[in-house]
Amino acid sequence: MKKNIFKIGVVAAALTLGMTSCEDFLNAPTIDSYSAGTFYKDDAQLEQGVNYLYNSPWFDVIRPYIGVGEIMSGNYYWGTDMGTSGYGPYLYWSLDGTLQTLKDMSYSLWSVNAHCNTVITNILSSNGPSVEKKKQCIGEALTWKAFAYFMLARAYGEVPIVHDNGQLLNEKDADGKPMFSQVKKADRASVYDYTILTLRKAMDLLPVNKNPKTDGRIDFYTAQALLAKVYLTKAGVSGSLNADDLKKASELADSVIVYSGRELMPVYSDIFRGQNNISEESLLAWRWKCPTVNWTQQNALQADMAMNGFDEWGPWGGWNGISTDLQEAFGITALDDPSDPSRPLKDKDQRRKATYMTAGDVYEYFWQDKGGFDLLRFLYGEGYRDGGPMGGPGVGCYGGGAFMVKHLHGNNADHIAAFGYAPDRNMSSSLATHLLRLSDVYLIYAEAEALQNGNQVTGKALERFNAVRHRAGADEKTSATWEDVWNERRLEFAGEGDRWYDFVRVAYYDEAFVAAKLNAQHRNTYWGLDELWKPYYESGVWNRAQLEADNKIGYDETPFPAFPGKVAFTLPMPTEDVATNPNMATSAPAEHVDVAATYSYDYIKF
Repeated sequence: MKKNIFKIGVVAAALTLGMTSCEDFLNAPTIDSYSAGTFYKDDAQLEQGVNYLYNSPWFDVIRPYIGVGEIMSGNYYWGTDMGTSGYGPYLYWSLDGTLQTLKDMSYSLWSVNAHCNTVITNILSSNGPSVEKKKQCIGEALTWKAFAYFMLARAYGEVPIVHDNGQLLNEKDADGKPMFSQVKKADRASVYDYTILTLRKAMDLLPVNKNPKTDGRIDFYTAQALLAKVYLTKAGVSGSLNADDLKKASELADSVIVYSGRELMPVYSDIFRGQNNISEESLLAWRWKCPTVNWTQQNALQADMAMNGFDEWGPWGGWNGISTDLQEAFGITALDDPSDPSRPLKDKDQRRKATYMTAGDVYEYFWQDKGGFDLLRFLYGEGYRDGGPMGGPGVGCYGGGAFMVKHLHGNNADHIAAFGYAPDRNMSSSLATHLLRLSDVYLIYAEAEALQNGNQVTGKALERFNAVRHRAGADEKTSATWEDVWNERRLEFAGEGDRWYDFVRVAYYDEAFVAAKLNAQHRNTYWGLDELWKPYYESGVWNRAQLEADNKIGYDETPFPAFPGKVAFTLPMPTEDVATNPNMATSAPAEHVDVAATYSYDYIKF
């Protein structure tokens, strides 16, 4: 039986209002279920009623967050399986509406919109909480709604605008047919305008005096920072860069940097450790928690990305990892000798080791109860982990030889050290997923300024660009260009689900640049790494030159398909939605909407 994913998203909120989050600062209510009329009795209960927007509705975005953001962009490799549950379609830019993870993402994003709309309606109907708390919680819901539309616009391009779920469900045409099955797509510019409208309203409501070091909730500067990113993205949507949008992007980013009181965390890797789930670096994050009453409230990424044996729950991520192309961008690959005297100089950028592990890497913050995590010892050493060695990277796991570090919490002892409790099952962690960080705001400012200044990064923009590099341990630059900023974004946010959208943003006005970059990537894997790594672990001999001469190790030179061009920048809507409503097809025309004249949040009154 076919399912209308779009309709499910429209009505989802009415079916799951009882879901709540349980992050430390988002404690679950003490009752099992509630309605808006009986639960929202005071400020604490109102805040708890919004908490689940920080996790549950987003759960099915987790895998396509990597698939779209990292695999399509050439940062990550997750195999070549072209089935409906595989990740080959992301690797080869050949997605269609039957791909399960893509359908899951569509469902989740529409569900987020529906939940946010319903939560806002219920808050407005409650009488117990204070006006200040109502404003705060509605502002949080509006920011999440805007982020969902920001993802929809960048991923699917032209999508419907659902301002009021109840109204859409109740509307019928002259023949009595439901309007939800006839709704039309709005064009990209209109979707961005609606996102901006929503964020502007959120900024009107959100408090500015939050403490980002201890609070972690969305505040005024979260919405302002996200708005800066939306304006930077929207600037090129017409095919040429809009000077007014670029100016707004840099002004908004500058305001966050100057007035929010936030600073970059001194140590890059600390951003991704559990004890720093809440920090001034993290402006917006999915805030997961385990143990949890409701499945979907927990972070499941470690199960997908950590090697079998990395924790007590048996993750299965040894078959995927960091692409060879991203390794080359950082300057350290699985083929590089860990004992090379020049290695420390080549590997001075702290973001490399905080993003992926390869031969020679040891981590003090993983396996703390065992004195740290040693990758080669894990792969080849006897008795280092339960179950013994698993075989080398060329035989037993991902042939690229570089494994994700971000999104991993470590073993049970590491989770206890960070959160005070162990995971209660597989696919379960409390590690936050950071979606918008302060360093992003620094680079948004630098990029927007460069695009207004002949692609040159100068003055305050160069200072902020260098602040990001300085924190990473990379050499500061005396001069920089727009492309330097664009490349810097890759290193700063690698693995964080955003790189593909950098390509999308630039493709709006310079598709040739993007296509050339993607076609030049090395998206295949190495082969024969076991022949190189295992002897090195056993005897300290790095025999790369001889192995290459004997044709026993190398990079897979199989020709990679050419980037298909513009079509790849619009992901297909689920097949079921298109079957129910042909207006959802990628080829179907979209309407331009005068957002300011059509939509309003004037109904939000106190």
